[in-house]
Amino acid sequence: MRDFSWTYFAMTGDVESFLLYKEVDQLREAGSGDAAAAVDAGTAELADGSREAMTV
Repeated sequence: MRDFSWTYFAMTGDVESFLLYKEVDQLREAGSGDAAAAVDAGTAELADGSREAMTV
């Protein structure tokens, strides 16, 4: 997801995609590997523990 958001930003200049890129980058730097991996995989863990695909 990180690479996609950067590529999309570079091609379109879309600010939201840049903000997503920065958010994923900050998660990685903070050592939150699980959250960054989930974002990269395009899934999110819900409160009940189930996983759901994220849409862009």
